[in-house]
Order: sequence, then structure tokens, then C-alpha cells
Amino acid sequence: MDDRHMQIGEVAARTELSLRTIRHYEETGLVIPSARSQGGFRLYTETDVARLMVIRRMKPLGFTLEQMRDLLDATDRLDGDGTLDDGEREALLERVRTYQQAAAEQVEKLRVQLSRAEDFAATLGARLEQSAVR
Repeated sequence: MDDRHMQIGEVAARTELSLRTIRHYEETGLVIPSARSQGGFRLYTETDVARLMVIRRMKPLGFTLEQMRDLLDATDRLDGDGTLDDGEREALLERVRTYQQAAAEQVEKLRVQLSRAEDFAATLGARLEQSAVR
């Protein structure tokens, strides 16, 4: 990925996360800035932004910080330069599969909730139309 460094404000704009949220993820060890400027400002790379986007996508699905950390650890190890034996690689892939399945299940639950919410909004709209006619 690109080695260009970005300050936290640009990262916040790109990820649509607040500065406070990004700092919180740093405090919890989920995303550590790749560098610091001479003035001590946090500097992030595209890899850091991609990591924040994974976290951002997991949050509305109800994943905990610990689950985010676990998934990021698994994907970091799969993507890393270190050699993995077949058993270790398969165990990591199984962890990722578990998160993929949990995400798919949560997406389905959210689809049901959205459908119910849309039905409710339509019902209210129809009720307002009925009341306006009277």
C-alpha cells in the first residue's frame, strides 16, 4: 500500500470517524499510528485507514472491541510476512470464517429490522393520508 502519511484530521474525514473515536481505538490498541511527526502529531498510512475501516464496519454489527482485536490479529497474521504452517493457517482462516458468518447473520437481522421499520413508516404515512382526506 501507499507509504504516504496522513494526519488524524484527514483520516477522520476519510473514515467518517471522529478524532475522539480514532484516539479511542488507539488507546485500546486496535489502531496504532504508523508514525509521529516531529511535532508529535499522529501520522497514519493507507494500511492504518484500511484497519479503521474494518473496525468501522464491524461496529454497527455489534462486534465488541475484543472481537475486533481478534479478527484484526487473525488477518494481520494471515497477511504478514511470517511463514505459517498449514495447521496455523487453517486455524486463522477458521477464525475469519467465524466472523464472516457472524457478520452475515447480523446483516440478516438488520434487514429484518429495516423491513419492519419501513413497514411502520409506510403505515404512519398511510394513516396521515387517511386523516388528511377526512
